[in-house]
Amino acid sequence: MEKITKPMEDFLEALLILEERGEPFESVRVSSILGVSKPAVHQMGHELIDRGLITRDDYGPLAFTEKGRAIAEKVFHRHKVIKEFLIRLGISKETAEKDCCLMEHVVSDETVEAMERVLLFK
Repeated sequence: MEKITKPMEDFLEALLILEERGEPFESVRVSSILGVSKPAVHQMGHELIDRGLITRDDYGPLAFTEKGRAIAEKVFHRHKVIKEFLIRLGISKETAEKDCCLMEHVVSDETVEAMERVLLFK
């Protein structure tokens, strides 16, 4: 299987964020979340469709496949754990947001699980 890249994970995570907000999966909304152009969103959408991570009927809305949803949920969970961990360390919310967006793609599952254990102690 081909590697899922950081931009792919970010795109899937953005779709999950939109879903949680109850907002439609529109290119302009994904573009806004990711800070990229609408053509870049369009191109990534096609790549994710080709990889079987999202689906789209002709001119219809995007939707997750089971595999795509699992990736999105894992990345978003990692994002939330890492961000909360950094905030509890005293990092500003703004810096924690930026840092966790980078870290969520490279930190090991073991490290995220350890962060979760520490967070449970509050």
